[in-house]
Amino acid sequence: MSKKVLGFIGAGNMAGSLIAGLLADAWPADKIWAADVDERQTLRLGQHFGIHTTTDNPAVVAEADILVLAVKPQSMQQVARGIAAQVQARRPLVISVAAGISLDALDDWLGGGIAVVRTMPNTPALVRSGATALLANNQTTPDQRNQAEAILRSVGLTVWVEAEILLDTVTALSGSGPAYFFLLMEAMEQAAVNMGLDRETARLLTQQTALGAAKVAIESDETPAELRRRVTSPGGTTEQAIAVFENKALLSIVLEAMQAAGQRSDELSKLLRN
Repeated sequence: MSKKVLGFIGAGNMAGSLIAGLLADAWPADKIWAADVDERQTLRLGQHFGIHTTTDNPAVVAEADILVLAVKPQSMQQVARGIAAQVQARRPLVISVAAGISLDALDDWLGGGIAVVRTMPNTPALVRSGATALLANNQTTPDQRNQAEAILRSVGLTVWVEAEILLDTVTALSGSGPAYFFLLMEAMEQAAVNMGLDRETARLLTQQTALGAAKVAIESDETPAELRRRVTSPGGTTEQAIAVFENKALLSIVLEAMQAAGQRSDELSKLLRN
C-alpha cells in the first residue's frame, strides 16, 4: 500500500501509540500530521517522532488522505462538526478510535457521505499488543478497509465485525478485558503475600505466569479448556484450586460481569448520540 498522508485529530496516548507503531512499520514521519488543542501534546509528539504538528484541526484535515479521530467520546460531536466543511472538501477515509460513537453519528456530524471505519482498540495497544475490532460503513471501499486495518494492525491484532451491536460485546471482552486480568493478577499477588511471599516476588511470579499462559494460548492450536485440562492433574494442586473456582461459579460471574459491561457500553452509545 502506498503511504498516504495520515492526520490525527487528538494527540493523546492512543494517537501516540498508533504513530509509534506506524513509524516502526516504515510509515514516513513527514506524511503524518497531528493536531490537539493542548499544545504540550503536539509538541511532545513532534519532538519525539519528528511529525508535523499543529493546534489547528482544519489544517490537518486539509492535508490528510486518512484522518484518525482520537479525541474523547464526549468531545467527538463538537470536534467532528468543527471539521465537517474541510472533510467534505477533502473526503478522506475517517477512522474513529473513540468508544461508543456510532457510524451513523460520525457520518452525520461530518456532513454525510463519508467513508468511516469505527474501531474498538484496547490499552495494550500502548505496548503494540493491542486487540482491535473494526466496522466499516457502506461508503468504505475494500481498499480503504485495507488501509484502516493496516493502521490498527501496527499496534496489534485486528478483527472485523459486521454489525454495530457486536462492538458492545467487543467492548465488554477486549475493551474492558485488560482490567479483568489485572484484577485476577492483583488477587493472586495479594493471596501469595497473605501466604508468606514478599510483595516483589509475588508480583514478578504473577506477571510472568500471566505472560506465559497467554503465550501458550496464542501459540497453541488447543482451546483454553483443553490447555487447562492438560495442566490439571487428577488429585493435584491445580485441581483443588479449579474446584474452588467452579464451586464459586466463576464462569457465571464472568458472564454476568461482561453482560453488565456490554449493557453499559450500549447505554453510553445512546447518550453520546443525543
